[in-house]
Amino acid sequence: MIRRLKRSELPEDTEALARYLIGKTVVHKAVSGRIVETEAYVIGDAAGHAYRGPTPRNHSLFLKLGHAYVYVVYGRLKLLNVSSERAGVGAGVLIRALEPIEGVAIMQRRRGTSQLRDLTRGPGCLTVAIGVSMRHDGVDLCNGGPLWLGSAAKPAGPIGISVRIGLTREAHRRLRFYERGNPFVSGPRRLNA
Repeated sequence: MIRRLKRSELPEDTEALARYLIGKTVVHKAVSGRIVETEAYVIGDAAGHAYRGPTPRNHSLFLKLGHAYVYVVYGRLKLLNVSSERAGVGAGVLIRALEPIEGVAIMQRRRGTSQLRDLTRGPGCLTVAIGVSMRHDGVDLCNGGPLWLGSAAKPAGPIGISVRIGLTREAHRRLRFYERGNPFVSGPRRLNA
């Protein structure tokens, strides 16, 4: 039984939250997935959207811990992040991959594929599969809405750590967390050992 996480359960530290979320659940209406990969964008991180301070585009990163920050990359892909510090401090955790739990047929229709492994593997794929859009930017993931963070459906396995994927700034930082051996983890094999 998956239950909604309380804000008080979330670590108020970006790196700790990124690790904590492995094995937890993202639920959106009739679909859900187990978080198997995250990336932390910590305070003062030049690779993070909060680096230059608050703007109309990134304001959700500066909300208190546990809010959704959704943004567009490559002009079409939406990515889901979780604000990770106290109100007014910009930082977040990118949800990079999910293991599908419920609503697989809905995810397959949205993604246009029947390949289970490809439904929610990668941050752009998972938002399409679970139906997250720009209207979810700023949503409180710990309060009564249709998009929320849930407890673990099953315990997380061993957690791996690597550099983040696809960055040019601060690319050396080991702030990517993933469940070792999970086939839904994205990225190159060399980073998933």
